[in-house]
Amino acid sequence: MSVAREGAVAVITWDDGENRINRDSLGWLHAILDELEGSPGPLAIVWTGVGKFFSNGLDLARFGADPEELGATLRELHRSVARLLLFPSYSVAALNGHTFAGGALLSCAVDYRVMREDRGFWCMNEADIGFALDAKLAAILFNRLPRATAIEAMITARRYGAADARAAGIVQESATEDQLVARAVEVAGAMAGKDRVTLAAHKRVAYGEVATFLGFPEGR
Repeated sequence: MSVAREGAVAVITWDDGENRINRDSLGWLHAILDELEGSPGPLAIVWTGVGKFFSNGLDLARFGADPEELGATLRELHRSVARLLLFPSYSVAALNGHTFAGGALLSCAVDYRVMREDRGFWCMNEADIGFALDAKLAAILFNRLPRATAIEAMITARRYGAADARAAGIVQESATEDQLVARAVEVAGAMAGKDRVTLAAHKRVAYGEVATFLGFPEGR
């Protein structure tokens, strides 16, 4: 996971194959957020992946060798989503490819989502793989998506392409592959000058209750 600046916009790129969620990848994310949170001046964030995947969810194969790591990773995922919700700058996800399960939950943590229009699905596939959401993970969906969409996504494991995701309120817009990150940077750049202290206060009002439920900042 790397970060590059485009003016006041910090572009975070996740380039680890399927971009599976484990304690390593969440650690990389927190290290970048620590650096950005401490930087002065105007700031907005774009987060994207490379190739076929934005994120294919939890690293279940890794957890098979160490089942106790699954619980620890879920707790860290809860806190990571909460931190992103409260992060004191505007954030945009450029969903370059498949955004499944835990990856879909991470995408819900940003302020604005742009999805590649010609390839990739957004999907909560837990009902297909036999992995029930806990109350905290479900709370992310109910806090960030229209209620009917959250229920449909959980119950049916529907795979939403870009047009359907936009109609369902999962993403705000779509873009072609070659324009995806540029459009995300454009959206983020327009918001980079917002007062970060005020933005943090407003996010605390909007998301403070769910962030506390998810365990942040306690145990940060």
